[in-house]
Amino acid sequence: MAHDDLRSYLDALDEQGQLLRISEQVDPEPDLGAAANAVSRLGEGAPALYFDDVTGFTDARIALNAHGSWANHAIAMGLPPTTSTREQVQEFIRRWEDFPVPPERRADPPFLANSREGAEVDLFEVLPLFRLNDGDGGFYLDKAAVVSRDPDDPENFAKQNVGVYRMEVTGRNELGLQPVPMHDIALHLGKAEERGEDLPVAIALGNDPILTVVGGTPLGYEQSEYEMAGALRGAPAPIATGPLTGFDVPWGCEVLLEGVVVGRKREIEGPFGEFTGHYSGGRNMPVVRIDRISFRTGPIFESLYLGKPWTEIDYLIGPATCVPLYQQLRADFPEVQAVNAMYTHGLLAIVSTKKRYGGFARAVGLRAMTTPHGLGYTKVVIVVDEDVDPFDLPQVMWALSTKVNPASDLVNLPNMSVVELDPGSQPSGISNKLVIDATTPVAPDVRGHYGQPVRDLPETGRWVEKLRTLLREK
Repeated sequence: MAHDDLRSYLDALDEQGQLLRISEQVDPEPDLGAAANAVSRLGEGAPALYFDDVTGFTDARIALNAHGSWANHAIAMGLPPTTSTREQVQEFIRRWEDFPVPPERRADPPFLANSREGAEVDLFEVLPLFRLNDGDGGFYLDKAAVVSRDPDDPENFAKQNVGVYRMEVTGRNELGLQPVPMHDIALHLGKAEERGEDLPVAIALGNDPILTVVGGTPLGYEQSEYEMAGALRGAPAPIATGPLTGFDVPWGCEVLLEGVVVGRKREIEGPFGEFTGHYSGGRNMPVVRIDRISFRTGPIFESLYLGKPWTEIDYLIGPATCVPLYQQLRADFPEVQAVNAMYTHGLLAIVSTKKRYGGFARAVGLRAMTTPHGLGYTKVVIVVDEDVDPFDLPQVMWALSTKVNPASDLVNLPNMSVVELDPGSQPSGISNKLVIDATTPVAPDVRGHYGQPVRDLPETGRWVEKLRTLLREK
């Protein structure tokens, strides 16, 4: 079942026993951040959290960890909560093939119930803001969908971008925005500033779960996030028209902020506890001026906890990183069997592939680094044989320990681009990248002694299914 807004998704989580309502009064700091941190320690079945009694806020409704387990991610996809990680990735791939599914424009979006414009705009009045980690430089919106258009081709629907970026609240109507250079919004802003213009944006908070997933998915520049959301939902994504910008925005969002990224203006933003498990420092970043706020009555504020993995962001963007890399690699190398890029937003990826000839696996690894996501993120690629499951880490470790000769199976690429948030980059945004060839050599590569591999018994596959059935029936 497709969820049209955050509320229907929370109801579905509640029905499946995956929503924990906290009835006692809590402090915004440190309780909310600490609870979001703690729930990630509960493992693959961790529930979402819902708070409605927060000290200092008269009418706050706050949802945390909405995507923060494989059970929750499955429910977001309309799958049973017991669906395995691998099965979820496979279903993600299957639905990806349905792209594009055009969105459905709807009238009377719920966010038009209330509004503030001009001097009445005050983010602190509408949003229950709090810090997630004690070292954060301020209050952050880190799970919002930011909508922007290509200034050179504003009517091209495919070039409209919907992305999730971190934003620090720096004033009653101002945000600091971090556009990573590899992201589409950075391209849009660059074009606007070349024209001497501001970049209009619409920022949707509290969205349906699939739109949030797609907002963190590395699509091609002319691939519409709304059309991909329709494919992944199995139904057209509902959209509405932003009252100030006229942009296509999520119909069911809780809060809609509209304004502009002010051209050629930069202010200090940060630090912030990031997906790398480290704080990023303060940097000069673009400034967003909010000119209108539209919001549902009793809006639900949703926030995303980031920290040392695994936390909600790792579940949120895990499959959304694996599948684009898989599809983009398969376009050039149909021998690729599977991609596991769930670790730290794909800074490390594991690729299983068949091989045409000696050295082929390294070519696959190098190509992974030049995909749209790989350019900025994929720093280490481990390439394994087609009979090694990249989602089964003991198998991957076996391949690393028996197939790799450091003298000849490491490809070290100096001075490559990487996201500036990578704490290992030096200088920031520059890093060596590494391909580890953990595959069995094939001709003309005749290194090693791999002529007598142990194979699964022919009956093993049948017994795997038999044992799974017995466990389900237990």
